[in-house]
Amino acid sequence: MTPIFRFEGIYTPVVTPFHDDYSVNWDALADMIDSLIAAGVHGLISGGSTGENYAQTVEERLEIARFTHDRMKGRLPLVVGTGAMLTADSVALASGAKDMGADAILLASPPYAVPTDRENALNALAIDKAAGLPVMLYNYPGRTGTMMGEDFLDRVGRSRNFCGIKESSGDINRVHLLARDYPHIQLGCGMDDQALEFFAWGSRFWVCGGSNFLPAEHIALYNACAVEGNFDKGRRIMSAMMPLMRVLEQGGKFIQTIKYGVDLNGITTGPMRPPLKGLNKDDKRALEQVVGVLKRTIAQIEAEG
Repeated sequence: MTPIFRFEGIYTPVVTPFHDDYSVNWDALADMIDSLIAAGVHGLISGGSTGENYAQTVEERLEIARFTHDRMKGRLPLVVGTGAMLTADSVALASGAKDMGADAILLASPPYAVPTDRENALNALAIDKAAGLPVMLYNYPGRTGTMMGEDFLDRVGRSRNFCGIKESSGDINRVHLLARDYPHIQLGCGMDDQALEFFAWGSRFWVCGGSNFLPAEHIALYNACAVEGNFDKGRRIMSAMMPLMRVLEQGGKFIQTIKYGVDLNGITTGPMRPPLKGLNKDDKRALEQVVGVLKRTIAQIEAEG
């Protein structure tokens, strides 16, 4: 089955910059969008967890997505996140994505409810019906509590709109399963420290929060593996990126670390909405050191060809 849409390359789940009063900093968001497009990423995601969607109302999420769509002016594909606890909220987000002219939606399992595969599939199909757009599934049982199992995949596969999956389970056997048994659903990397393995199994896209502030380096790994098929070079780049991935995942400070990384690039992202707090001085210093070494190392690898 030929996918109705091809997810290709680096998709950045864009952070949401805030002012000190937690209102959206629209100027900084515009700068983020323009800088990512200029850096050469292949698509943007609005309303993902990296964008702090859990701390926003449906109306806020739609306002941010519409702003992102208008600012992008069709320069790249836009994927709008629909993840929510309530099916009605996800349907509203999906309908809004359709109305604004988004290219696709990101669809996760509803958190906390822990639906069966059948229940989860019916939920996903209701959201799909509201959007009528290409769907990038998002399997992240560590956050949602629900694995998108084989019965789920078989059921949603009846709609051609389900054409990609961001796999974030961390289980390498899932990569094998998806690549082997579900080739009609494009395999996407959603587990940064397994990016090399995903590409080896034919993944063509990578949704990576770190590309908010290191887009060139993430693109370099994608190009080496997925475009050039040069896995010797890819392993060297991946090795250089591993310290960053450890910093991103340590202590559950993923979003805080990414937003500070963006700050280092000169775009002020402001605070996280509660309950999250910013990095302390030691965490900031550690990230600065890791980023400096990473940039120099990957630049040297790229220069060597």
